Amino acid sequence: MKPKEIFTEDVPKFTILVVDDNEDILEFLADDLGEKYVVLTAIHAHAALQQLETHIVHLIISDIMMPGMDGLEFCDYVKAHFELSHIPIILLTARNTLQSKIEGLTAGADAYIEKPFSPEHLNAQVASLLSNRMKLKDYFAQSPLAHIRTMAHTKMDEQFLEKLQQLIEADLPNTQLDVEFLAQQLNMSRPTLYRKIKSISNLSPNEMINLTRLKKAAALISEGHHRMNEVAESVGYSSLTQFGRNFHKQFGMTPTEYARKL
Repeated sequence: MKPKEIFTEDVPKFTILVVDDNEDILEFLADDLGEKYVVLTAIHAHAALQQLETHIVHLIISDIMMPGMDGLEFCDYVKAHFELSHIPIILLTARNTLQSKIEGLTAGADAYIEKPFSPEHLNAQVASLLSNRMKLKDYFAQSPLAHIRTMAHTKMDEQFLEKLQQLIEADLPNTQLDVEFLAQQLNMSRPTLYRKIKSISNLSPNEMINLTRLKKAAALISEGHHRMNEVAESVGYSSLTQFGRNFHKQFGMTPTEYARKL
């Protein structure tokens, strides 16, 4: 069985989760952000956690002052849980003291915006966070020797990505390597693993497997003493032609061109 062709799917709209106990603010933000993004809403933190269990969310905007679990506790929960820790969070608050800002950043917030806020400012902050994450994903996918940890934003995510890469590389010659194997090894459900990998990298697990094959091939080529057929076979390609085609689609050059460039 030959490895599947990859490469990133057409990028859909980013999905943003807005959490606020004020329904008017929820409606306003959903309307304002809905022109550019898919917007999910939650009236409290527990409803937000339910949304996170079933959707791939790229960014969270949360109020701090909420009944039950407040925004700081919600932020701390998200950043402390492996399945969610990669998601950037913007906290909204009516408190403008230095201490409240420190509390927000300590909880792991990526940005802190005071109420009343400018919609333009919020949109700019959202766009900046998403753009920066996307640049790192693109750099990883398009650069043959870029390490997987370049996409990590927390120590927890760095450890996850490195473990994921080790598992894939340890079994690269196996053309049957798939998401089921990875989910079992990582002690995760298949849907959870899919959401985690997709949100961090914009790749499905199978695309991540195939990209890891090509990156390992690039590393072997860079060593300068392997034949191309040996490289292809060692990373799980039974067809040198398909290996060359996939390498070119991912990195914009053939394996031979890459070797000459080096």
